[in-house]
Amino acid sequence: MSHIVWLDGQQVAPSQASVSVFDRGFLYGDGVFEVMRTYGGRVFAMSLHMERLGRSAERVGIALPVPLAQLEREVLEALAASEADEVKIRLVVTRGEGPLSLDPTTAGKATRLVIVTPLAGQPAELYRDGVEVALLPGGALPGSPAAGAKAGNYLANLLAAHEATQRGAYEAILVGPAGELREGATSNVFVVRGGQVVTPRPESGILAGVTRAGVFEAARRSGIAILEDVLFASDAYAAEEFFLTSSLREVVPVVRADGLTLADGRPGPITRRLHEAFRQLVQGGGFGTEDSHSGPPGD
Repeated sequence: MSHIVWLDGQQVAPSQASVSVFDRGFLYGDGVFEVMRTYGGRVFAMSLHMERLGRSAERVGIALPVPLAQLEREVLEALAASEADEVKIRLVVTRGEGPLSLDPTTAGKATRLVIVTPLAGQPAELYRDGVEVALLPGGALPGSPAAGAKAGNYLANLLAAHEATQRGAYEAILVGPAGELREGATSNVFVVRGGQVVTPRPESGILAGVTRAGVFEAARRSGIAILEDVLFASDAYAAEEFFLTSSLREVVPVVRADGLTLADGRPGPITRRLHEAFRQLVQGGGFGTEDSHSGPPGD
């Protein structure tokens, strides 16, 4: 079976999986989610993903239907049912069913969903040649309840990613009203300026990714300092190096922005070094993997 679906704690055939038309996740995008992946059949940094799911739910006021430990067990049960070598896992919690009202207090018990699908490898040229990005206005406003939460209402990100694709770019980089760099539509951003690796502060309203945290740890082990600071569009265009991070793509070098070639137009040495260090971190199993394995607890 190519897709495994767990709905409210039970395995369901993909063709039979459904939620109510009154579920607020369907009606309003009122929910939170995580996307995880496996390496060698083990979920990478699962504890960090689960902790972030809990923080996201708390930030937007969704009461989890079961404890995080139970959600983790259900993820591992769904993973064990998959026959794929490597998978990606989407864990979704919505506020649940309710009347046609914007009032979140009218919802009933939250809905939970786990989807496991085979993980396709990324093309080698992505890392060898680098990609182009398009800088576009967007991103959550700092201080808003949704800032820093991985929320289900992804329409703004979806439209930004679509516009970037229409421009021939690989990813959209969201820019705030003062021209400050925030994050990619589906990634975190880093630049190298003056030999220093710099990434936007979480306080700017970005969603601080788990792979971003992994790159911080890989950098620490490699003796590379990373500074969290305010970045602007001008920093992107003048970057000595520029790269993106995400769970499914790891570390992706950026060589062009809005049609402009960055530096010498090739992936830089610091980007390559950090990607290699990140992969060594993954292979060593020393980052957020102490509770991640290929079967349910006890198996």
